[in-house]
Amino acid sequence: MSTVGTAGTAGTAGAAGTAGAVVVYGATGHTGRFIVAELRRRGIATIVSGRDEARLEALAAGGADVLVRPAAVDDPASLDRALAGAAAVINAAGPFAVTGGPVVEAALRAGIPYVDVAAEIEANAAMFADHTEAARTAEVPVVPAMAFYGGLGDLLVGAAMGEWTAADEVHVAYGLSSWRPTAGTRKAGEVSHERRAGRRVRFADGALRYHDDQLVQQDWAFPEPFGRRAVIAEFTMADVVTVPSHVAVPEVRTYMAVEAARDLAGADTPAPEAVDDLGRSDQTFVVDVLVRAGGAERRATAHGRDIYAVTAPLAVEAVERVLSGRTRTTGVASAAAMFDAPDFLRALAPYLSVEVSH
Repeated sequence: MSTVGTAGTAGTAGAAGTAGAVVVYGATGHTGRFIVAELRRRGIATIVSGRDEARLEALAAGGADVLVRPAAVDDPASLDRALAGAAAVINAAGPFAVTGGPVVEAALRAGIPYVDVAAEIEANAAMFADHTEAARTAEVPVVPAMAFYGGLGDLLVGAAMGEWTAADEVHVAYGLSSWRPTAGTRKAGEVSHERRAGRRVRFADGALRYHDDQLVQQDWAFPEPFGRRAVIAEFTMADVVTVPSHVAVPEVRTYMAVEAARDLAGADTPAPEAVDDLGRSDQTFVVDVLVRAGGAERRATAHGRDIYAVTAPLAVEAVERVLSGRTRTTGVASAAAMFDAPDFLRALAPYLSVEVSH
Protein backbone atom coordinates (compact mmCIF):
# COMPACT_ATOMS: atom_id res chain seq x y z
CA MET A 1 0.00 0.00 0.00
CA SER A 2 1.25 3.50 -0.73
CA THR A 3 1.84 5.91 2.10
CA VAL A 4 0.93 9.56 1.89
CA GLY A 5 3.04 11.33 -0.70
CA THR A 6 4.44 8.22 -2.36
CA ALA A 7 4.18 7.57 -6.05
CA GLY A 8 1.88 5.13 -7.75
CA THR A 9 2.86 1.48 -7.85
CA ALA A 10 4.69 1.81 -11.14
CA GLY A 11 6.82 4.85 -10.44
CA THR A 12 8.80 6.94 -8.00
CA ALA A 13 7.98 10.28 -6.46
CA GLY A 14 10.19 12.13 -8.94
CA ALA A 15 12.81 14.78 -8.34
CA ALA A 16 10.33 17.65 -8.17
CA GLY A 17 8.32 16.04 -5.34
CA THR A 18 5.09 17.95 -4.89
CA ALA A 19 6.39 21.33 -6.09
CA GLY A 20 3.93 22.61 -8.68
CA ALA A 21 1.75 19.52 -8.34
CA VAL A 22 -2.03 19.75 -8.63
CA VAL A 23 -4.24 17.57 -6.44
CA VAL A 24 -7.28 16.02 -8.09
CA TYR A 25 -9.78 15.02 -5.43
CA GLY A 26 -12.19 12.46 -6.84
CA ALA A 27 -9.55 11.43 -9.36
CA THR A 28 -10.98 7.97 -10.04
CA GLY A 29 -14.41 9.22 -11.08
CA HIS A 30 -15.46 9.59 -14.71
CA THR A 31 -14.64 13.30 -14.95
CA GLY A 32 -11.71 13.00 -12.55
CA ARG A 33 -9.97 10.62 -14.92
CA PHE A 34 -10.31 13.09 -17.77
CA ILE A 35 -8.82 15.80 -15.55
CA VAL A 36 -5.86 13.63 -14.55
CA ALA A 37 -5.20 12.80 -18.20
CA GLU A 38 -5.34 16.50 -19.16
CA LEU A 39 -2.91 17.48 -16.40
CA ARG A 40 -0.49 14.80 -17.52
CA ARG A 41 -0.90 15.79 -21.16
CA ARG A 42 0.20 19.31 -20.18
CA GLY A 43 3.14 17.97 -18.17
CA ILE A 44 1.73 19.04 -14.80
CA ALA A 45 2.71 16.88 -11.82
CA THR A 46 -0.43 15.32 -10.38
CA ILE A 47 -1.53 14.05 -6.98
CA VAL A 48 -4.55 11.78 -7.11
CA SER A 49 -6.76 11.71 -4.06
CA GLY A 50 -10.04 10.27 -2.83
CA ARG A 51 -11.36 7.59 -0.53
CA ASP A 52 -10.42 4.41 -2.40
CA GLU A 53 -6.67 3.85 -2.20
CA ALA A 54 -6.73 0.72 -4.38
CA ARG A 55 -8.47 2.56 -7.22
CA LEU A 56 -6.08 5.49 -6.84
CA GLU A 57 -3.11 3.11 -7.08
CA ALA A 58 -4.54 1.56 -10.24
CA LEU A 59 -5.05 5.00 -11.78
CA ALA A 60 -1.49 6.06 -10.94
CA ALA A 61 0.11 2.86 -12.22
CA GLY A 62 2.62 3.59 -14.96
CA GLY A 63 2.87 7.28 -14.16
CA ALA A 64 6.08 8.38 -12.44
CA ASP A 65 4.63 11.90 -12.22
CA VAL A 66 1.50 10.80 -10.34
CA LEU A 67 1.42 10.61 -6.53
CA VAL A 68 -1.23 8.81 -4.50
CA ARG A 69 -2.67 10.47 -1.39
CA PRO A 70 -5.88 8.92 -0.07
CA ALA A 71 -8.18 11.26 1.86
CA ALA A 72 -11.78 11.48 3.03
CA VAL A 73 -13.92 14.58 3.34
CA ASP A 74 -14.96 13.59 6.86
CA ASP A 75 -11.29 13.44 7.91
CA PRO A 76 -9.81 16.97 7.75
CA ALA A 77 -6.33 15.75 8.73
CA SER A 78 -6.25 13.41 5.73
CA LEU A 79 -7.26 16.28 3.43
CA ASP A 80 -4.47 18.42 4.91
CA ARG A 81 -1.96 15.64 4.19
CA ALA A 82 -3.30 15.26 0.65
CA LEU A 83 -2.84 18.96 -0.09
CA ALA A 84 0.48 19.42 1.72
CA GLY A 85 3.06 21.09 -0.54
CA ALA A 86 0.71 21.12 -3.56
CA ALA A 87 0.19 24.13 -5.81
CA ALA A 88 -3.61 23.84 -6.24
CA VAL A 89 -6.52 21.44 -5.92
CA ILE A 90 -9.28 20.49 -8.36
CA ASN A 91 -12.31 18.95 -6.68
CA ALA A 92 -14.01 16.50 -9.05
CA ALA A 93 -15.87 14.50 -6.38
CA GLY A 94 -19.60 14.88 -6.19
CA PRO A 95 -22.01 15.35 -4.64
CA PHE A 96 -20.41 18.75 -4.07
CA ALA A 97 -22.96 19.50 -1.38
CA VAL A 98 -20.91 16.96 0.61
CA THR A 99 -17.36 17.51 -0.68
CA GLY A 100 -17.22 21.22 -1.57
CA GLY A 101 -17.05 22.67 1.94
CA PRO A 102 -14.43 20.29 3.37
CA VAL A 103 -12.12 20.44 0.33
CA VAL A 104 -12.23 24.23 -0.08
CA GLU A 105 -11.62 24.65 3.66
CA ALA A 106 -8.57 22.39 3.36
CA ALA A 107 -7.37 24.47 0.40
CA LEU A 108 -7.75 27.67 2.43
CA ARG A 109 -5.83 26.12 5.32
CA ALA A 110 -3.08 25.19 2.87
CA GLY A 111 -3.22 28.61 1.19
CA ILE A 112 -3.64 27.13 -2.31
CA PRO A 113 -6.16 27.81 -5.11
CA TYR A 114 -9.32 25.72 -5.31
CA VAL A 115 -11.25 24.82 -8.46
CA ASP A 116 -14.26 22.52 -8.66
CA VAL A 117 -16.51 21.14 -11.39
CA ALA A 118 -19.78 21.34 -9.48
CA ALA A 119 -23.01 21.58 -11.44
CA GLU A 120 -25.16 21.54 -8.29
CA ILE A 121 -26.93 24.89 -7.95
CA GLU A 122 -27.15 24.83 -4.15
CA ALA A 123 -23.53 23.74 -3.74
CA ASN A 124 -22.35 26.58 -5.97
CA ALA A 125 -24.52 29.09 -4.12
CA ALA A 126 -23.11 27.83 -0.81
CA MET A 127 -19.55 28.27 -2.09
CA PHE A 128 -20.20 31.98 -2.63
CA ALA A 129 -22.25 32.42 0.54
CA ASP A 130 -20.04 30.49 2.94
CA HIS A 131 -16.47 30.98 1.75
CA THR A 132 -16.20 34.40 0.07
CA GLU A 133 -14.95 36.25 3.14
CA ALA A 134 -12.38 33.60 4.12
CA ALA A 135 -11.06 33.26 0.56
CA ARG A 136 -10.79 37.03 0.14
CA THR A 137 -8.99 37.40 3.47
CA ALA A 138 -6.58 34.63 2.54
CA GLU A 139 -6.18 36.09 -0.97
CA VAL A 140 -6.74 32.60 -2.37
CA PRO A 141 -8.54 32.17 -5.72
CA VAL A 142 -11.58 29.90 -5.50
CA VAL A 143 -13.39 29.06 -8.76
CA PRO A 144 -16.54 26.95 -8.43
CA ALA A 145 -18.45 25.33 -11.32
CA MET A 146 -15.41 25.38 -13.62
CA ALA A 147 -17.01 22.81 -15.88
CA PHE A 148 -19.28 22.33 -18.87
CA TYR A 149 -22.26 23.37 -16.72
CA GLY A 150 -21.52 26.71 -15.09
CA GLY A 151 -18.04 27.59 -16.28
CA LEU A 152 -18.52 27.33 -20.04
CA GLY A 153 -21.82 29.19 -20.05
CA ASP A 154 -20.36 31.89 -17.82
CA LEU A 155 -17.37 32.37 -20.13
CA LEU A 156 -19.69 32.60 -23.14
CA VAL A 157 -21.81 35.19 -21.35
CA GLY A 158 -18.68 37.17 -20.52
CA ALA A 159 -17.51 37.04 -24.14
CA ALA A 160 -20.95 38.00 -25.49
CA MET A 161 -21.31 40.98 -23.15
CA GLY A 162 -17.99 42.53 -24.10
CA GLU A 163 -17.90 46.00 -22.53
CA TRP A 164 -21.42 45.67 -21.07
CA THR A 165 -21.54 45.40 -17.28
CA ALA A 166 -25.29 44.84 -16.98
CA ALA A 167 -28.02 43.09 -18.93
CA ASP A 168 -31.79 42.82 -18.92
CA GLU A 169 -31.83 39.07 -19.64
CA VAL A 170 -29.38 36.21 -20.07
CA HIS A 171 -30.44 32.99 -21.79
CA VAL A 172 -28.27 29.85 -21.99
CA ALA A 173 -29.55 26.99 -24.16
CA TYR A 174 -27.98 23.54 -24.10
CA GLY A 175 -28.32 21.40 -27.20
CA LEU A 176 -27.06 17.89 -26.46
CA SER A 177 -27.36 15.06 -28.97
CA SER A 178 -27.86 12.76 -25.98
CA TRP A 179 -27.07 12.66 -22.27
CA ARG A 180 -25.81 9.47 -20.75
CA PRO A 181 -25.40 10.46 -17.10
CA THR A 182 -22.58 9.12 -14.94
CA ALA A 183 -23.25 7.63 -11.52
CA GLY A 184 -21.93 10.88 -10.05
CA THR A 185 -24.40 12.94 -12.07
CA ARG A 186 -27.28 10.80 -10.87
CA LYS A 187 -26.18 11.00 -7.23
CA ALA A 188 -25.75 14.78 -7.40
CA GLY A 189 -29.23 15.07 -8.90
CA GLU A 190 -30.69 13.01 -6.07
CA VAL A 191 -29.03 15.21 -3.47
CA SER A 192 -30.26 18.40 -5.14
CA HIS A 193 -33.79 16.99 -5.42
CA GLU A 194 -33.79 16.17 -1.73
CA ARG A 195 -32.44 19.59 -0.73
CA ARG A 196 -35.18 21.29 -2.74
CA ALA A 197 -37.90 18.95 -1.46
CA GLY A 198 -38.73 18.18 -5.09
CA ARG A 199 -39.21 21.81 -6.07
CA ARG A 200 -37.60 23.50 -9.07
CA VAL A 201 -35.58 26.68 -9.05
CA ARG A 202 -35.27 29.74 -11.27
CA PHE A 203 -33.37 33.04 -11.17
CA ALA A 204 -35.89 35.85 -11.52
CA ASP A 205 -36.21 39.37 -10.14
CA GLY A 206 -32.57 39.18 -9.10
CA ALA A 207 -32.83 36.12 -6.83
CA LEU A 208 -33.05 32.33 -6.77
CA ARG A 209 -36.69 31.38 -6.35
CA TYR A 210 -38.13 27.92 -5.71
CA HIS A 211 -41.39 26.89 -7.31
CA ASP A 212 -43.66 24.00 -8.27
CA ASP A 213 -44.63 25.19 -11.76
CA GLN A 214 -44.94 22.57 -14.46
CA LEU A 215 -42.13 22.22 -17.00
CA VAL A 216 -42.78 23.99 -20.29
CA GLN A 217 -41.53 22.92 -23.72
CA GLN A 218 -40.68 25.39 -26.49
CA ASP A 219 -38.43 25.65 -29.55
CA TRP A 220 -34.95 27.13 -29.61
CA ALA A 221 -33.21 28.14 -32.83
CA PHE A 222 -29.71 26.76 -32.31
CA PRO A 223 -27.07 27.60 -34.92
CA GLU A 224 -26.56 25.03 -37.65
CA PRO A 225 -25.93 22.16 -37.85
CA PHE A 226 -28.02 21.60 -34.70
CA GLY A 227 -30.84 23.81 -35.92
CA ARG A 228 -34.26 24.43 -34.38
CA ARG A 229 -34.93 21.97 -31.56
CA ALA A 230 -37.50 21.44 -28.85
CA VAL A 231 -36.14 22.39 -25.43
CA ILE A 232 -37.34 22.28 -21.85
CA ALA A 233 -37.65 25.89 -20.70
CA GLU A 234 -36.24 26.72 -17.27
CA PHE A 235 -34.33 23.47 -17.06
CA THR A 236 -32.21 25.31 -14.55
CA MET A 237 -28.46 24.80 -14.42
CA ALA A 238 -25.50 26.32 -12.55
CA ASP A 239 -25.50 29.44 -14.77
CA VAL A 240 -28.18 30.92 -12.50
CA VAL A 241 -25.48 31.14 -9.80
CA THR A 242 -22.34 31.92 -11.80
CA VAL A 243 -23.69 34.64 -14.11
CA PRO A 244 -25.46 36.81 -11.49
CA SER A 245 -22.38 36.61 -9.25
CA HIS A 246 -20.71 39.22 -11.48
CA VAL A 247 -23.33 40.50 -13.96
CA ALA A 248 -26.05 42.93 -12.89
CA VAL A 249 -29.00 41.05 -14.37
CA PRO A 250 -32.51 40.40 -13.01
CA GLU A 251 -33.23 37.26 -15.04
CA VAL A 252 -31.14 34.26 -16.13
CA ARG A 253 -32.85 31.37 -17.89
CA THR A 254 -31.41 28.07 -19.05
CA TYR A 255 -32.84 25.51 -21.46
CA MET A 256 -32.15 21.85 -22.24
CA ALA A 257 -32.78 19.88 -25.43
CA VAL A 258 -35.76 17.59 -24.90
CA GLU A 259 -33.83 14.50 -26.02
CA ALA A 260 -31.13 15.10 -23.41
CA ALA A 261 -33.64 15.84 -20.66
CA ARG A 262 -35.42 12.55 -21.41
CA ASP A 263 -32.13 10.65 -21.31
CA LEU A 264 -31.28 12.15 -17.93
CA ALA A 265 -34.71 11.30 -16.54
CA GLY A 266 -34.59 7.72 -17.79
CA ALA A 267 -33.69 5.27 -15.05
CA ASP A 268 -32.32 2.83 -17.64
CA THR A 269 -30.21 5.30 -19.64
CA PRO A 270 -26.71 3.80 -19.68
CA ALA A 271 -23.53 5.57 -18.58
CA PRO A 272 -21.24 7.18 -21.18
CA GLU A 273 -19.36 4.76 -23.43
CA ALA A 274 -15.96 5.57 -24.87
CA VAL A 275 -15.66 5.50 -28.65
CA ASP A 276 -12.15 6.92 -29.14
CA ASP A 277 -8.64 6.59 -27.69
CA LEU A 278 -9.22 9.62 -25.45
CA GLY A 279 -12.15 7.94 -23.75
CA ARG A 280 -14.73 10.34 -25.16
CA SER A 281 -18.29 9.33 -26.00
CA ASP A 282 -19.99 10.14 -29.31
CA GLN A 283 -22.14 12.83 -27.68
CA THR A 284 -22.00 16.26 -29.34
CA PHE A 285 -23.23 19.55 -27.94
CA VAL A 286 -23.87 23.20 -28.64
CA VAL A 287 -24.18 25.88 -25.95
CA ASP A 288 -25.98 28.97 -27.24
CA VAL A 289 -25.94 32.16 -25.15
CA LEU A 290 -28.20 35.13 -25.82
CA VAL A 291 -27.78 38.39 -23.87
CA ARG A 292 -30.24 41.28 -24.12
CA ALA A 293 -29.74 44.83 -22.84
CA GLY A 294 -31.54 48.04 -23.77
CA GLY A 295 -33.13 46.52 -26.85
CA ALA A 296 -29.82 45.15 -28.21
CA GLU A 297 -28.85 41.49 -28.45
CA ARG A 298 -25.49 39.75 -28.36
CA ARG A 299 -24.74 36.07 -28.81
CA ALA A 300 -21.97 33.54 -28.19
CA THR A 301 -22.00 29.87 -29.13
CA ALA A 302 -19.74 26.88 -28.49
CA HIS A 303 -19.75 23.52 -30.27
CA GLY A 304 -17.91 20.45 -29.00
CA ARG A 305 -17.96 16.82 -28.02
CA ASP A 306 -18.60 15.02 -24.70
CA ILE A 307 -19.67 17.28 -21.83
CA TYR A 308 -17.62 15.32 -19.29
CA ALA A 309 -14.44 15.24 -21.36
CA VAL A 310 -14.55 18.97 -22.16
CA THR A 311 -14.77 19.74 -18.45
CA ALA A 312 -11.14 18.64 -18.09
CA PRO A 313 -9.53 21.38 -20.22
CA LEU A 314 -11.87 23.94 -18.65
CA ALA A 315 -10.72 23.04 -15.12
CA VAL A 316 -7.05 22.55 -15.99
CA GLU A 317 -6.83 25.76 -18.02
CA ALA A 318 -8.30 27.56 -15.02
CA VAL A 319 -5.65 26.11 -12.70
CA GLU A 320 -2.84 26.99 -15.11
CA ARG A 321 -4.06 30.57 -15.36
CA VAL A 322 -4.42 30.94 -11.61
CA LEU A 323 -0.93 29.57 -10.99
CA SER A 324 0.59 31.84 -13.64
CA GLY A 325 -1.17 34.94 -12.28
CA ARG A 326 -3.51 35.43 -15.25
CA THR A 327 -6.47 36.34 -13.06
CA ARG A 328 -8.61 39.44 -12.60
CA THR A 329 -9.52 39.03 -8.93
CA THR A 330 -9.08 36.79 -5.91
CA GLY A 331 -11.41 35.09 -3.46
CA VAL A 332 -14.50 33.24 -4.74
CA ALA A 333 -15.30 34.14 -8.35
CA SER A 334 -16.93 32.50 -11.35
CA ALA A 335 -15.01 31.79 -14.55
CA ALA A 336 -15.76 35.04 -16.39
CA ALA A 337 -15.12 37.11 -13.26
CA MET A 338 -11.79 35.42 -12.55
CA PHE A 339 -10.47 35.28 -16.13
CA ASP A 340 -10.47 37.20 -19.41
CA ALA A 341 -13.35 35.31 -21.02
CA PRO A 342 -12.50 35.80 -24.74
CA ASP A 343 -8.85 34.89 -24.16
CA PHE A 344 -9.79 31.84 -22.09
CA LEU A 345 -12.15 30.61 -24.81
CA ARG A 346 -9.46 31.07 -27.48
CA ALA A 347 -7.20 28.80 -25.43
CA LEU A 348 -9.84 26.07 -25.69
CA ALA A 349 -9.71 26.01 -29.50
CA PRO A 350 -8.44 22.40 -29.62
CA TYR A 351 -11.57 21.33 -27.72
CA LEU A 352 -14.27 23.82 -28.69
CA SER A 353 -15.45 25.86 -31.65
CA VAL A 354 -16.61 29.26 -30.39
CA GLU A 355 -18.41 32.07 -32.23
CA VAL A 356 -19.22 35.47 -30.73
CA SER A 357 -21.45 38.06 -32.42
CA HIS A 358 -21.94 41.63 -31.18
